[in-house]
Amino acid sequence: MDSTKPQLRVSVFSDYICPFCYIGSRRLLHLNDSYDVLVNWCSVEIHPDTPPAGMSVDALGYPPAQWQAMMHALQQMAAEEGIVLAERMFTTNSHQALLLAEAAKTAGRELFYALHERLFSAFFVDAENIGDETVLRRLAAEVGMDGDLVAAAWQDPRFEHNLTHYLRLAQSAQVHGTPTYVFGDELVRGAVGVDVLRAAAARLAAQTT
Repeated sequence: MDSTKPQLRVSVFSDYICPFCYIGSRRLLHLNDSYDVLVNWCSVEIHPDTPPAGMSVDALGYPPAQWQAMMHALQQMAAEEGIVLAERMFTTNSHQALLLAEAAKTAGRELFYALHERLFSAFFVDAENIGDETVLRRLAAEVGMDGDLVAAAWQDPRFEHNLTHYLRLAQSAQVHGTPTYVFGDELVRGAVGVDVLRAAAARLAAQTT
């Protein structure tokens, strides 16, 4: 925590299989230049019916030309934040990954953010299936997450309760997509640029000073 900067509290509705959430997570880091940013990451599943084994992106139903255009735009956006995306061939179920991230929060900010970044990069850069518990255990070990905490992520009902709570919050706030950023009473939706995030942060900071 940096006491020399004004504190900024932001909530973000996000999923680790949402590419715009990965880019948005990186863009949010730019706010650290001006603020001590405290983010409440509210994890919500965007494809809860997808099997953990994953499925081809063809099942998402996009026409090939539209998919190619989307991927081209996505690659450009990612490159602006230093992310080199692998070709999207499959999607997966993120539920176990979200539980793992919730458990990591209990071990502190540093571990959570290490896992947070690793889950995104594993799926989008390394093309790994983060619906697979074996993969998740390895990723958790890479960032130094204790094995007992990994087990607790999938056994302790409080982490499941957290996800249910976030889903209810999303429904009550009329959050219909990810990422959605909550700056006070203001909702900023979708793949917005850093300038939009800075402007929302400035409005919230002005209200709280």
